[in-house]
Amino acid sequence: MRVLIAEQDHANYAGLLAEAAPELEILTSGDSAELARLAPQCPVWLGQPDLLASLLRQGHKPQWVQSTWAGITPLLAEGLPRDYRLTRAVGIFGQVMAEYMLTYMLGHERDVLSRLVSQVERRWDDRPGRTLEGRQVLIVGTGDIGQRVAEFLVPFGVVLRGVASTARAQAPFVEVAGLDQLPQMVGQADYVLNLLPDTPATHDLYDAALFQRFKPSALFINAGRGVAVVDADLVEALKQGHLAGAVIDVCRQEPLPARHPFWTAWGLLLTGHSSAPTSPTAMVRLFVENVREFAAGQALRGEVDFQRGY
Repeated sequence: MRVLIAEQDHANYAGLLAEAAPELEILTSGDSAELARLAPQCPVWLGQPDLLASLLRQGHKPQWVQSTWAGITPLLAEGLPRDYRLTRAVGIFGQVMAEYMLTYMLGHERDVLSRLVSQVERRWDDRPGRTLEGRQVLIVGTGDIGQRVAEFLVPFGVVLRGVASTARAQAPFVEVAGLDQLPQMVGQADYVLNLLPDTPATHDLYDAALFQRFKPSALFINAGRGVAVVDADLVEALKQGHLAGAVIDVCRQEPLPARHPFWTAWGLLLTGHSSAPTSPTAMVRLFVENVREFAAGQALRGEVDFQRGY
């Protein structure tokens, strides 16, 4: 089976894949024109959605595409074909995303940033630290990544609630409500962790009306998609004290333009889309599993339903 790798880190992926599945014939390049020349020879593509979308736009037709990202938005652009099997990266981001969330949740409880300011000002800061135990945590998006984040949070003694496209019973959450219940759910949360995918239903969810429902002591962390947040409304909500702070990993435009209000917004920390980088080793392991299922005509892990967009 011939596999095309269209990935910024293509040489690393090619080496790992050659070692893990020597029976595969691997074609790759860092040159876009060369990738376009190789694409028609390969029924299977592995790589990042923006590069893969460029190949699709040129009329090349794969049988199956494996994204190295959890998000596959570039491949869902209007006018691109959908007559192939598409899988996204699943099962490889749970721990690293949980570590990201915990970093800023614990930092919030322990006032890490304001203690640093105290040190710079040579002011002895003896405020007692707080704990996550008993905190109400709302995970908005309880799919593959949200589920794993919840499991990692369990030992900290938090109360876990979730929001998904539809209400359902899902351990370890005490409750998972439908997306229409989001305004009611944010009102009781100490932490709102957004992990929703980019779909038409998730655009502009976090607007002025929703931020007004937050607890003034709540921390909002967005590691889902930038389009879920109305930027100006978040900046204003922080200014008005509708929530205590925000940690923003994903933005509508990346890198963030120099004049964007997020740079100077009170109580907002930017983390530059660093929350859950793809591990090439883990990604290749997932891909090799899927290669075997694909060859056998079986279901693939992370297969995308084009209608739902994930």
